[in-house]
Amino acid sequence: MKPSPPPEEARRTPAWFLRPPLLLAVLVLVALFCTQRCTGKREEDLSRSRIIMGTVVEITVLGKTAGEASAAIDEAFAVMARIEALMTPHDPASDVARLSGALSALEVSAETAEVVALGERVAAASDGAFDMALGRLKELWGVEGEAPRVPTSAEIDAALEGTGVGDLIRDGQTIVKRSPDLAVDLGGIAKGYAVDRAAAVLRRAGVKSAAINAGGDIRLLGDRNGRPWRIGIQHPREDGRLLATLSLGPTAVVTSGDYERYFEVGGVRYHHLFDPATGYPSRRCQSVTVVAESAALADALATAAFVLGPEGGLRLLEKFPGAEVILVAADGSRHVSPGLQGAVTWP
Repeated sequence: MKPSPPPEEARRTPAWFLRPPLLLAVLVLVALFCTQRCTGKREEDLSRSRIIMGTVVEITVLGKTAGEASAAIDEAFAVMARIEALMTPHDPASDVARLSGALSALEVSAETAEVVALGERVAAASDGAFDMALGRLKELWGVEGEAPRVPTSAEIDAALEGTGVGDLIRDGQTIVKRSPDLAVDLGGIAKGYAVDRAAAVLRRAGVKSAAINAGGDIRLLGDRNGRPWRIGIQHPREDGRLLATLSLGPTAVVTSGDYERYFEVGGVRYHHLFDPATGYPSRRCQSVTVVAESAALADALATAAFVLGPEGGLRLLEKFPGAEVILVAADGSRHVSPGLQGAVTWP
């Protein structure tokens, strides 16, 4: 059963507050260092940032000469920009926009097909808690736009028509929508995929230690000067305070929370993480942090676990060996999967 929407008066005159994306929801704490090679070439850390996919992306490379690091970072940014061009819904030429407008099967890039394949896997494992065809629903709510609003139940029902497990059917690089009216949105997985592709570029360039942070979607290579990386997780209810710190090796870390993008009506918070079963923002969690082998997988699992809540989220993570989670439930209780117990430090 869908939750009851707020009174009509609240919908007509919403006193809303849209909080900007928390670009540092997860902080990478990097200790800087400089060394000298016997060749006389100076090794140093190099950190650069750029706005891609609507967020600040910071790439830090450790232990390379400035020229080597700069060239690798430039190539990594270029790959991420290419992924953005393929998967943004705002460019009519993108794969995502063409899919949304397609009335029949459409061939897409290898990258988009790879993302959809992984999304299908998480969608099936989560019984539809992760859904890549919620474009109409997200546009209806407008949480990430300038005029968010609470839609009517009828509008939500219409936006959800045709969605659900199997709403996108893939055969190689050809994708067909179960319903021609479906609008594709890869926002819950594309950013993580772009981070993974950037990490692959750095590895090919010979980079052994690096951190990529795309507004909280993080990929770590190697270690931090012989020590583990220390990752701070933003407290979902207290600005400027860390919920916990993780000590990690090479891996990916992604956090999804209801504090990142939201608006309020009548004291009720409406955020951007929607439950595909109801069309309303999920109410079971405050935040979910997933550690996994890839940022794309962590991205999708964090969204699905947020929708499912503590019990369902932990069960979902068990289906993906090596994936771990810290989940803060709606009541503020904390749930940690066994594989992270020794890696978490609480304040």
